[in-house]
Amino acid sequence: MADAVSFSFSDTIAGYVVRFDSHGRLLRLKTSDGREFDVSLAGDPSAELVRNLDEPYIDASGHIDEMLSPGRLLFVYGVHYPGPGGRFDAKRLVFLGRGAEDYRFEEPSWWIKQIESLADFYKRAQFGDGPVDFTEYRTEIRLGGDKTASHVQETDTISRLVYGMASAYLLTGKDEYLEVAERGTEYLRKHMRVVDSEEDVVFWYHGIRVDGDSERKLFTSEFSDDYDAIPMYEQIYALAGPVQTYRVTGDVRIKNDADATIRLFDKFFKDEELGGYYSHIDPILFSADHESLGENAERKNWNSVGDHAPAYLINLYLATGDQKYADFLEYTFDTIADRFPDYKNSPFVQERFYRDWSHDTTHSWQQNRAVVGHNLKIAWNLMRMNSLKAKPAYEELARKIGEIMPAVGSDRQRGGWYDVVERVKEDDEESYRFAWHDRKAWWQQEQAILAYLILNGTVGGDDFLREARQAESFYNTFFLDHDEGAVYFNVLASGTPYLLGTERLKGSHSMSMYHSAELCYLSAVYNNLLINGREMDFHFQPDPSDLPDRLLRVSPDLLPAGSVEVASVEIDEKPWTDFDAKGLTVRLPDVQSRVKVKVRLRPVTR
Repeated sequence: MADAVSFSFSDTIAGYVVRFDSHGRLLRLKTSDGREFDVSLAGDPSAELVRNLDEPYIDASGHIDEMLSPGRLLFVYGVHYPGPGGRFDAKRLVFLGRGAEDYRFEEPSWWIKQIESLADFYKRAQFGDGPVDFTEYRTEIRLGGDKTASHVQETDTISRLVYGMASAYLLTGKDEYLEVAERGTEYLRKHMRVVDSEEDVVFWYHGIRVDGDSERKLFTSEFSDDYDAIPMYEQIYALAGPVQTYRVTGDVRIKNDADATIRLFDKFFKDEELGGYYSHIDPILFSADHESLGENAERKNWNSVGDHAPAYLINLYLATGDQKYADFLEYTFDTIADRFPDYKNSPFVQERFYRDWSHDTTHSWQQNRAVVGHNLKIAWNLMRMNSLKAKPAYEELARKIGEIMPAVGSDRQRGGWYDVVERVKEDDEESYRFAWHDRKAWWQQEQAILAYLILNGTVGGDDFLREARQAESFYNTFFLDHDEGAVYFNVLASGTPYLLGTERLKGSHSMSMYHSAELCYLSAVYNNLLINGREMDFHFQPDPSDLPDRLLRVSPDLLPAGSVEVASVEIDEKPWTDFDAKGLTVRLPDVQSRVKVKVRLRPVTR
């Protein structure tokens, strides 16, 4: 029988150093699942230190021997040659830190610098050196930031950009980012918002097509999965950017829009009888069961049930402390914990349902397939909710997902997390097959990083920290575009950027600044405040008269009670002492104009 692999090919190995024979130039690596590989360094490979966006190349080629200490994680890219036992010749090594136990992405300012670079890229791409004019906004942005000829402005992608800019302001206090967030929010309210006074709701257009001085409203979705319908997720993500901006400014108009959109959800999308929210309604009758919806009629899915929490609802609660939002969150997570697990049949949650919650395994592209990132997203958000209202079901499901997923959803040889896989194996299959490809998307790496960071930061566990570091390592090594800026949409399994079709773009229906900025914001929060015991600064710019009792809520996320407190506050660059350290609130001065608030938070030893 011929050798199974009788040809050479290039690939990546992510592994921990077992030993290094300097004389024989032979390195032995152990992958995260315990397999060992011999790697030849006889060909004098290059070596580098992982670097952040806007950092220069950091050459480590002259330090290879002294850096290959046992236990260190690194990436080796090289060539496999066929033959007895095979041979792997290293061509490139990437170290994650200067010391064996160092990970550069755990530096206090790593993620803050990264979100600044992202914000600068998207601001430059959309507005150049001119004023922030959203009439010039484009949904599609090329690899280097150039705009395409298409002049469709999608509501969700503007909202995602706004989210990123508001998050960048929260971490940096740079006014130019807040300017983009506020102007984008105003543009959404003026051009994409529909106020239905009769029904007392707000809904949002899919977008607008701009032609010179005229614009044509796009009422229903033009995305293939949702064509000619009003999908819940588009209404959800229309709120993401404005609500994050509301955390900074306290603009009551944003809260009013959010409340009116939630009324839309409850009036037209909610299944009052059997629970949950429908994924689509038709644009004429606002009905979830109209025949025009086709296979989307009376369907429920992860996006319609679960995406409320990360997109806007947690942030709305953080900004207000309002019990009605806490109740909505509890309803959401009770539904997830009750309906989504399917562990008798698959290690992956079920994501699509008929009205009666029976499983929809034939829908469109998904069929009986799992989106790996949705499993991780559930674990991450369950642990956020568990800090607000602890329930055994929340933590148990989050832990279960965290423990199960690495073996079935991650790449144990190269690092990183896969995209879509079959939920069930055939009898003769050793692994869960890929639906279409083995590429890795930027947003799914985000879900893995945040899931394992918050699991480690809340319940502990070396295994969770190890998974978080491995995911952060892959993302920061392979997704950062050091040539053009921002991050790649997809990479191949080996980490090489995949630059074809819409996946070549930095802006599209699926990509703006949301996931990459959310990753930076919360990775900074979890790494600094929950895991590594470091203080952090956060920035706000409200008008005190907009806030009930002039009370500014400054909790950065849903964190375990008592884990963080206010260390100090500055208002307009002067010390301010009227704050509740443990309650994470600041009483603002009685003035009628906006004030700049800088809050330093510190972790509390537990």
